[in-house]
Amino acid sequence: MTWTDESLKSFGWNIQRLIQKQDLSREESYAMFRQILLNQQPELQQGAFLAALVSKGETAREIAGAWQAIIELDTNCTADVFDGSLVENSGTGMDQIKTFNVSSAAAVVAAAGGVRLARHGARALTSTCGTVDLLEAVGIDVDCEVEIVVNSIKQTGIGIFNGMSSKVHPQSLARILSRIRFGSTLNIAASLANPCRPTHALRGVYSRDLIPKVAEVMKEIGYERAMVVHGLDAENKRGMDELSNLGESVVHEFYPNGVEKNYSFVPEDIGIKRCEYAAIAALGDIRKEAVRFMQVIDGTNWPECIDLTCLNSAALLYIDGKVNDLKTGVEASRDLIHSGRAIAKLSEWVAVQADPKKQGKRRYFELAVSSGINLSSIDPMVSPKKSR
Repeated sequence: MTWTDESLKSFGWNIQRLIQKQDLSREESYAMFRQILLNQQPELQQGAFLAALVSKGETAREIAGAWQAIIELDTNCTADVFDGSLVENSGTGMDQIKTFNVSSAAAVVAAAGGVRLARHGARALTSTCGTVDLLEAVGIDVDCEVEIVVNSIKQTGIGIFNGMSSKVHPQSLARILSRIRFGSTLNIAASLANPCRPTHALRGVYSRDLIPKVAEVMKEIGYERAMVVHGLDAENKRGMDELSNLGESVVHEFYPNGVEKNYSFVPEDIGIKRCEYAAIAALGDIRKEAVRFMQVIDGTNWPECIDLTCLNSAALLYIDGKVNDLKTGVEASRDLIHSGRAIAKLSEWVAVQADPKKQGKRRYFELAVSSGINLSSIDPMVSPKKSR
C-alpha cells in the first residue's frame, strides 16, 4: 500500500489535534477509522492515532464514529430479525481488577432464566483469559460462521460472536487487535459492533468517567434499554468492568421511554457479602479458569465467584424484565445455579455451538468430569458416544 504525502499530512494533522486535546466530530472520527480499517495509513500513523485518542479521552461522538466504521466496513451483520428483546453483556477490558470471567458465567445463568443473549467477545488483550479463550476451552466453537451463532441463539437462547474472528469482522479488526497490547477506543467501539444488533445490554466499562459517554453512544446507535456499570474495590481506588462484590458499583440506566437513572450501591444493599479480591482474582491459567467456570455454573465451589456471578446475572434478568430489582435477581440467579438449570443450559449451548474440528463436545465432557460435575446434569448430546 502506498500513501500520498497529502493523505499522510491530513491524517497526521488530526492526530496533532488530538494531542492538543481537541475533539473530533463523529464524521471526522468515522473518516479516520475508515482509513485504519482499510489499511490506508502506515501502521505508525494508525497506532499514533489510537494512542492519541485514548490519551485525550474519547467523546461519545468519536466512539460512535468508530462504531459506524466498524459496522459498515468490517462486520458480517446478520439479516435475521429477533422478535422481542435481544440482550448482550460484555465489558471494555482494560480494567485494573482482573477477575475470573464473570460475564460469561452470568450470561449462562441468565440464559437459563429465559434471557436471550447475543454475546460478542474477544481473546485476552490486557488480561490472561478473555471470553473467547475461556469458552473455547469449554468446547464452544469460537471460529464458526455467523449463521451458526445465530442458530445457537435461536435454539438455546445464547451464542457468542468472536470479535477477533475474520468470519465476524473480515476486514481489519483481527489484524489490529492481534498486534497491540494496550487498550484503545476499539475496545469500546468494536465490542458494540455486534452482528445481531442487540436491543438491551449490560455494559461494563473500565473507568467510571466513561459511563455517561458509553451510555450516550449506546442510545445513539439504537440500544433501547441498558445498564452501563463500573465496579470498585473496597478502597474505591481500582475498578472493574463488571458489577462488584468487593465494594461500590456505579450505574447508569436508561429506558425506552427516555428515563435515565444514575446511582450506586454496595453488595450488602442487595444481599451479597463483600469478599477479598484474592477470592475472585484471575488464576492466570486457562485450564484452571475453565474448571473454576464449570464449578461456579454448577454451584459446587468458589462461593465468592458464585456471588459475583449472581450479582451480574441479576442485572441481566432485571434489564430484560424477568425480575423487578437486583436483590430479587440475585435470589433467582442462585436458584438457577443450585437447581442445576444453569449447568444444563451450558451443556445445551455446547451441544449446539460446539467446536467440531477440535472435538468440543468431548472436551466439554472431559472438563465436566475433571471439575467434579454431576454427569446426570450434562446434556446427552455431549456424552462421549455422541461426540465421536
